[in-house]
Amino acid sequence: MADEGYCTPRFPPQLEYYQIYRGNSTAGDLLSAFELLQIGPSGKSDLPPIDGPTDMERGPILPVPMGIRPVLSKYRVEILFWGLRDLKRVNLAQVDRPRVDIECAGKGVQSALIQNYKKNPNFSTLVKWFEVDLPENELLHPPLNIRVVDCRAFGRYTLVGSHAVSSLRKFIYRPPDKKSQQWNTTAKLMSGYMALANGGPYSRPTGEIVVNMEPEVPIKKMETMVKLEASEEEKEKKKKKKKGEEIEEEEPDESMLDWWSKYFASIETLKEQLRQQEAAAAEAEEKEEMEIAEGAKGQVKNKEKVKVPKEDKKKKQQAEQAEKKNKQKIDELKVFNKELETEFDNFEDWLHTFNLLRGKIGDDDDTVSEEERIVGRFKGSMCVYKVPLPDDITKEAGYDPNFGMFQGIPSNDPMNVLVRVYVVRATDLHPADINGKADPYVVIKLGKTDIKDKENYISKQLNPVFGKSFDIEATFPMESMLTVAVYDWDLVGTDDLIGETKIDLENRYYSKHRATCGISQTYAIHGYNMWRDPMKPTQIMSKLCKEGKIDGPHYGPGGRVKVLNRVFTGPTEIEDENGQKKQTDEHLALSVLQHWEEIPRVGCRLIPEHVETRPLLNPDKPGIEQGRIEMWVDMFPMDMPAPGPAIDISPRKPKRYELRVIIWNTDEVILEDDDYFTGEKSSDIFVRGWLKGQQEDKQDTDVHYHSLTGEGNFNWRFIFPFDYLVAEEKIVISKKESMFSWDETEYKIPARLTLQVWDADHFSADDFLGAIELDLNRFPRGAKTAKQCSIDMVAPEVDLPMVSIFKQKRVKGWWPFVARNENDELELTGKVEAELHLLTAEEAEKSPAGLGRNEPDPLEKPNRPDTSFIWFLNPLKSIKYLICNRYKWLIIKIVLALLLLAMVALFLYSMPGYMVKKLLGA
Repeated sequence: MADEGYCTPRFPPQLEYYQIYRGNSTAGDLLSAFELLQIGPSGKSDLPPIDGPTDMERGPILPVPMGIRPVLSKYRVEILFWGLRDLKRVNLAQVDRPRVDIECAGKGVQSALIQNYKKNPNFSTLVKWFEVDLPENELLHPPLNIRVVDCRAFGRYTLVGSHAVSSLRKFIYRPPDKKSQQWNTTAKLMSGYMALANGGPYSRPTGEIVVNMEPEVPIKKMETMVKLEASEEEKEKKKKKKKGEEIEEEEPDESMLDWWSKYFASIETLKEQLRQQEAAAAEAEEKEEMEIAEGAKGQVKNKEKVKVPKEDKKKKQQAEQAEKKNKQKIDELKVFNKELETEFDNFEDWLHTFNLLRGKIGDDDDTVSEEERIVGRFKGSMCVYKVPLPDDITKEAGYDPNFGMFQGIPSNDPMNVLVRVYVVRATDLHPADINGKADPYVVIKLGKTDIKDKENYISKQLNPVFGKSFDIEATFPMESMLTVAVYDWDLVGTDDLIGETKIDLENRYYSKHRATCGISQTYAIHGYNMWRDPMKPTQIMSKLCKEGKIDGPHYGPGGRVKVLNRVFTGPTEIEDENGQKKQTDEHLALSVLQHWEEIPRVGCRLIPEHVETRPLLNPDKPGIEQGRIEMWVDMFPMDMPAPGPAIDISPRKPKRYELRVIIWNTDEVILEDDDYFTGEKSSDIFVRGWLKGQQEDKQDTDVHYHSLTGEGNFNWRFIFPFDYLVAEEKIVISKKESMFSWDETEYKIPARLTLQVWDADHFSADDFLGAIELDLNRFPRGAKTAKQCSIDMVAPEVDLPMVSIFKQKRVKGWWPFVARNENDELELTGKVEAELHLLTAEEAEKSPAGLGRNEPDPLEKPNRPDTSFIWFLNPLKSIKYLICNRYKWLIIKIVLALLLLAMVALFLYSMPGYMVKKLLGA
């Protein structure tokens, strides 16, 4: 307005990018500033002056005034030309001699010409640069355009595709500021202190940071451990001493452990982490709600309420930690529930991938996805910085002016690599067959290699465990895109693609995160956790130090190693297969590698031994996950020593077992039948048993007829053979789903034994009385006598000592039968004395036993009361049994009463005569 002062901050206006649209789609950006000035009463003379000449020929075109015009500085743009990938045809002709043109703010540079794209798609000259004037304000930087052209005959050029880098911000290099450098080290030290809480690195006053890697219990957890051990473990020991049993130390047997033990232990850890995250989120929410709670009184009350659960939580955590201490005997790997790329920023730590697009998006072409417009990829990077650079950088040891900022970059010559792909399993696959299942198998493609594992398809399974590894020899850069696909096997017709995932191996191979082979938790030279990288930890570390031009490693006495200003400690002995101990620095080097991100200047997180989970996608259904696949890839350069054989991750074969269950007796079984003649309650008891998933193979005892007390005597043996996976604690069953099924389907189900008690009826259906289901891995110890056996043994809230038949092998005792009444509550319906005996298939063959009471190893006939025979056959015995058992006391009472009456009657009868005699003195 005319009455406003033309002064900052509102005037002059700032330059801004404004979007330009064509129809609904964007068509570019315009960098501009707009002014609308009111002409005051005294005319144009009041307006702020514009300095500089006006161009009168083309009308009044004025220069941009100083306040609006951006301040420019000289910048150098360095471009790293690495290579081109996956270029599609242009007008039906293949691209043969491509070149990349880079342009920014009117200046630019061209790459070297790739002479034969098919033979080697990498550039011969790696780094080129150009200088350009750019605004100091980064928001005003113009985009940088990447154009790929194909050089044809007679000097013609055809555009292959282009990419616009809209923001140069992430490529700007800022020389480190001396002042901020100190802040940096302070932050590093702070992170050291923070990690101390987790038993990690801590600081020493000498400026050295010491990282302790001894495999001890971390400092913080120690207190809770001590308390726990004093209380609970002692109680346990006392209990066990009373029983006169040896205390079982659950030490996992080395020979039993394999890669799967490691994998399952790691999955448990992953679940635990997710659970803790959820709990933390829930706690934070609870806190927020507490804070929102109105009024001081309300807050106080709420706090009191919350206190109790917190104590519970403490106890829980302590228990969990104690449990963890027991479990910590198996080495673990890291299970990522996502792709490695998302965890490690696409492995673009120095090599970036730019998608090349061709064609425009018009109003009518909104349906075309960007994926479909991609015609290739340019691999390279760029670095933008102000010139001249500070001296201390250019004077740095090993600084090469030809490479500028791209120091220490590997050569991009073709490279022969052994790629080892491990496919663990797939989950939640999209059904491909009418029956809602699929018959999946793995297909691996890399360059010209195409491996189809068709004959090993897994029948009718949406969560197949593949457990396979594939070795492929490849040459980077020509063969660097790995495709892992899951296909559905069909008996007739072609197999359908369920989904696939693509991995760019080249970025992984050259990444500073060292994605060639994961670094395991511990270094071992034999066993299930054997070190699988051809380079040992010490070699890897010295290579990293050499490449990063840093001081170290210096190994000192007492298990110490120094890299730069960091000192790491760790164990120095290693056991070989014969148990001989040898001195080694490998553990020390490994501890440094695990904490490599803490090394200043060159440090970055190295990839641990891992399994990654990748989504499977199908081009016909873009953007919709068709399932997930768990896998990992190892890469070994062929000019290095050859790696060892691949780890065996083949699915575990189930072990054959035989479970023998002897039903000795029952007691207190509820009586169902009423006798026609006497109204007497009785039951014809028999016991039925089966293993979960094998109901059709159920077995019954013989019938104990006419039990009047709920007691039954059987001495009857059930035999259940089954296949069992020890690690997963599951029984494996293979059976055909229907008569028309081509092959058997495999099911994995928990190991559970069901025992039921029934009342046999001749003419109507048998009556179900009660049941008990025992989880063979964790079931309550049987009671010594029938009296001690109660319904509490199956109540969920009661904490009882549990046993596992796979550890105990033989268990005998009394267990309760339960059923639900009308109110849906559990009630005791009987008790059973049983003996469970588990044998492996070999043991069962050596000591066979017959079903029921048969040979071999026969059981003697039970001693049943005579009334168990039908009382028509033996009425006298039955009556004697009935009268004796039921009315014994009543009969005794009646007899006594009769005797008493007789005596009184006799007394009264003889009394008068006796009196007369007495009186008359006769």
